[in-house]
Amino acid sequence: MRFISERRLDDGVLEREFILGEIPGILWTPGSASTSTSGPASDSESAPAPAPAPLILLGHPPLGLRQMYPRLVDRARHSAAEGFATATIELPGSGDRPRRPAAEQARADLRRAMEAGEPVTDEIVDALVLPLVDEAVPEWQAALDALLSLPGIGGPVGYSGGVISIGIRLAVVEPRIVAAGLFAGSLVPRAMFEEARQVTIPLHVLLQWDDERNDRQAALDLFDAFGSREKTLHANMGGHTGVPRFAGDDAARFFVRHLK
Repeated sequence: MRFISERRLDDGVLEREFILGEIPGILWTPGSASTSTSGPASDSESAPAPAPAPLILLGHPPLGLRQMYPRLVDRARHSAAEGFATATIELPGSGDRPRRPAAEQARADLRRAMEAGEPVTDEIVDALVLPLVDEAVPEWQAALDALLSLPGIGGPVGYSGGVISIGIRLAVVEPRIVAAGLFAGSLVPRAMFEEARQVTIPLHVLLQWDDERNDRQAALDLFDAFGSREKTLHANMGGHTGVPRFAGDDAARFFVRHLK
């Protein structure tokens, strides 16, 4: 991991952009994780080092970090206020990363089906989502390896938002992730339902009841499939972009409960 820029936001959060191999990413850490607010220590007494901050991985749709940045930094600041470090990486085929021709074709097929009012076939969903999950999850794990080796960052680790199928796979294969907040707002291949039955960590699932991009019944079926003993569904009225502000507060309380 190589840091390429650093700046302090107006609320004290430290934002650092990095490159991991060829993957861009951003790390945000609370002000208290890197600076002390208690003033200089005396000669006879050293200020105690702050405890390592728990880490939340910020998922996002494959629209590119530049487009998603305003929402990501807002989530990062919200999390930093609770004492969490947060990080995100560019997904395969997004931003300035090389295009994925098969995914571009699947996305075009999806647009055509939706514009024509036709059902979105399993073949389109599988072609769009499954290769993305297969590529993205090992990259998230490599990023987690690098992030947890940094001073000031420690476990436990949570995963929040983004493509729900990526969250499902990570919850199954990555033991360092102990809780996940998922957004039921993306297409889910049928194969992911079987993986969902293997998820056992605590879950906080957000569902927009009138989401024009999401099959509500499929989202409810997926929630039912999750194998977690502790899973909570938070459903709000409104469309895909109408998530109420208090929904973020609910998610924050979930992570405070499980990561602190």
